[in-house]
Amino acid sequence: MTLIPGDGIGPEVIAAAARVMEAAGGRFRWDVQKAGKAAFDECGTPIPDALIRSIRRNRVGFKGPLETQVGRVGYRSVNVALRKTFDLYANVRPIRTLPGVRSPFSGVDLIVVRENTEDVYSGIEHQIAPGVVESVKVITARASRRIARYAFELAGRERRRRVTSIHKANIMKLSDGLFLACARQVAKRHARIKYDELIVDNACMQLVLRPQEFDVLLLENLYGDIVSDLCAGLVGGLGLVPGANIGNRVAIFEAVHGTAPDIAGKGVANPLAAIFSGVMLLRHVGQPAAADRLERAALRLLAERRTRTRDLGGTATTAQVTERLEALLSR
Repeated sequence: MTLIPGDGIGPEVIAAAARVMEAAGGRFRWDVQKAGKAAFDECGTPIPDALIRSIRRNRVGFKGPLETQVGRVGYRSVNVALRKTFDLYANVRPIRTLPGVRSPFSGVDLIVVRENTEDVYSGIEHQIAPGVVESVKVITARASRRIARYAFELAGRERRRRVTSIHKANIMKLSDGLFLACARQVAKRHARIKYDELIVDNACMQLVLRPQEFDVLLLENLYGDIVSDLCAGLVGGLGLVPGANIGNRVAIFEAVHGTAPDIAGKGVANPLAAIFSGVMLLRHVGQPAAADRLERAALRLLAERRTRTRDLGGTATTAQVTERLEALLSR
């Protein structure tokens, strides 16, 4: 299995997650590969050929956060590049209220399903005149139907009752209109699951008023990127939320938070987002018993309210969280 430590706090949280995944009974042979800034500094490229070969061979990856340069010329987003290279078309983030975590709401339990390969993330942009830049939004029927099928099939597997498409078709009538038309076609084949639609601005308002009413959210790439972070804020932040990028042949699981360079190397990063992503990975590779053990231990650790990093109001280090989880797993 390909292990990508990542940049900033990535190596710390991924090492902690790998350690407790093994303590829970997970069986792995890790193939460690560099990506992002760490790879660029060493190899001159953020996506070395060795990384691509490793993922193709293993078909499953576990990744820490990677540095993405903002608003300047530099290497392109490694996350976006990996999704395109391996056609990881479904970005999946479960969002739920966690025990012992102070958050604005209780009873939140939803899944964000984001199309992961097109929209404005296609990277087609150019300057058409001085001071004028054009970015192209690409929406295709193929990708829209595929992600809609994934959302409905996921809803069926997870015994969910409702899929909500989130869009801006009142303004982008062709692109978002196509996305909705495809979702409606797929919805007709899943009559037992309720289907509805919300304009994205209204959806954001409803999410911060009544998030308990939502179940599975189906979104285009850009809206999904924004709304998934909004949803993380409903349950305590990105330090607690797992993520997966799923394709037909390859899957990469990741901590979805940033690299946090201000605390990198200090041993105080919260590893729980990476650990919950590890739970998703364990289930994906057919090790549900280890996944259940690790999830129970992580939830118990949170419920205890004793061993928590400073982002959750505590003083524990990454190592102390890891050691406490190992203790809980040994019982």
